[in-house]
Amino acid sequence: MNQESNHKSIDTQPKLSAGLLELAQFFLKLGLTGFGGPQAHIAMIHDEAVVRRGWFTEEEFLAGVAVCEMLPGPASTQMGIYTGYLRGGILGALVAGICFIFPAFVIVLTLSWAYFRFQGVPQIENLFLGITPVVIAIIFGFCWKLAKRAITDSKGIAIAITVFVVTLLLPINVLWQFLLAGMVGLIVYPPASTTWLVSLVPLMQMLPHTMAMVTTNTLTLSSFWGLERIQEYYLTLTLFFLKVGSFIFGGGLVIIPLLELEVVNQFHWLTPREFIDGVAIGEFTPGPVVITAAFIGYKVAGALGAFISCVAIFTPSFLFIMGAAPLLVRIRQNPWIRSFLRGVTPAVLGAIAAAAIPLAKTAIIQDTWVRAVFALIVAILALIALVRFRCPTWQLVPSGAVLGLMAGSII
Repeated sequence: MNQESNHKSIDTQPKLSAGLLELAQFFLKLGLTGFGGPQAHIAMIHDEAVVRRGWFTEEEFLAGVAVCEMLPGPASTQMGIYTGYLRGGILGALVAGICFIFPAFVIVLTLSWAYFRFQGVPQIENLFLGITPVVIAIIFGFCWKLAKRAITDSKGIAIAITVFVVTLLLPINVLWQFLLAGMVGLIVYPPASTTWLVSLVPLMQMLPHTMAMVTTNTLTLSSFWGLERIQEYYLTLTLFFLKVGSFIFGGGLVIIPLLELEVVNQFHWLTPREFIDGVAIGEFTPGPVVITAAFIGYKVAGALGAFISCVAIFTPSFLFIMGAAPLLVRIRQNPWIRSFLRGVTPAVLGAIAAAAIPLAKTAIIQDTWVRAVFALIVAILALIALVRFRCPTWQLVPSGAVLGLMAGSII
């Protein structure tokens, strides 16, 4: 019994022996070279932390992956935070997470400045002529992969189709749809266990602590930024991206339906064209695609807006890992949590597919029919490359940019 207790403590107690500099060096390198999406990031962390440096056992690493997959937020970013937490406590988590995010933030900030500074320049328009169809292909390819992995029966199909239709036709926030889908999951995938009240006790104990951390951090952010230029937007940006960062189930691309409804249709911060271009910039950079938030923040309130948006959307990931991960390691097999997530996952698929439809129209419809046909062909070829040949996204996006520059100058 004592041996089992000691083994469990390995998963939850921080390992303070590793130097913070070592963590910073590794995650800065990962943030600069981490093309290929979250699965590639997690594979790189595994190679470095388990294979090369021996920081963790395979069992410990897989436990971390399981926790990050069940928490809302970008899984690869949270895996980095989790790695830092186990190696260096809260300070280690902050160092690992910030160093992983920082390179992508700087790149997106620079590209955002260039995009809005030179918007309308033919070369820039040609660049995105090839990139945006590739991004549409990436979104639909992600939906295809998620469908094969997550939808295993007619119940899941029904949930996905329902959310797809509702998202496409009605202005209902997808967050409420996700929560309702989770409740449906509890009904249609009922756990076999009859001790559900006992199994939910750890979750109930976790909620006040987590909510207190979120509230405290929100107030801290709100009081910290008081500069005149962003007084009109800083609280709105902070609260909006805190909300978005708290409901990213299923991967970074889940932000697309969450963002599109409010950023484009409600707040009118971006036009549909600017929005799809911002997603393209997020895909173009290494690191997490959630960094697209910095592009939106830059459009709204300049560099400070980009910084605030970036901090806000990643704050829930830090809070969930540092506040909830130790407990979730123990309750990740909770049958009621698993049933809830079985309902949420197909809902995520339906919402992403629905959000991709108007984005595809924006990417394909061009000022001439020749350019429109070109964009459609690029999207189809990119989708085939993704689904049939499993071509990595970090190769497709630059390829689309080159094709756009070449074709845009002659059509």
